[in-house]
Amino acid sequence: MFIRPAVISDARDIAQVHVLTWQSAYRGVVPDEYLQALSVEKRAAFWESSIARGTPELWVAEHESLTVGWISFGPSRDADAAPDTGELEAIYVLPEHWTTGTGRALWQTAKARLEQRKFSSVTLWVLEENERATRFYHAAGFACDLSSRKQHDIGGKRLWEVRYTRQLE
Repeated sequence: MFIRPAVISDARDIAQVHVLTWQSAYRGVVPDEYLQALSVEKRAAFWESSIARGTPELWVAEHESLTVGWISFGPSRDADAAPDTGELEAIYVLPEHWTTGTGRALWQTAKARLEQRKFSSVTLWVLEENERATRFYHAAGFACDLSSRKQHDIGGKRLWEVRYTRQLE
């Protein structure tokens, strides 16, 4: 596995991983109609623009020259965050690469970069029903902050996100 910063030509592969992972990870959580309507083309345009802007910081994991995962992170977007708080905005790994260490390697890369950028803590938001992700974040040293729940309507279904946080070195 090889982890490197994303470049604009990665946008479509990142979008593909994004859509396929959502469709697998959120089956039974998010309505099927919503998942089936996810568009690689729309996500690719979003990621192309994001990579061109350089924010958030975005890294990809490759296995045998194929993009199998990615992670995005930067300063926290939360209004109540201290200036030295970073945020793990997203991490996606293709289902066939779950439990291979890809997610852990991506997280270690982001953690190192956040520490280099002098962040003292990092937060993330995750759907409460995403049990696989919450197990991953607990294993990575994050703790749940139940006082920070927020509600979303995704595909006509009410879902809750909760913030997780951890200290950095």
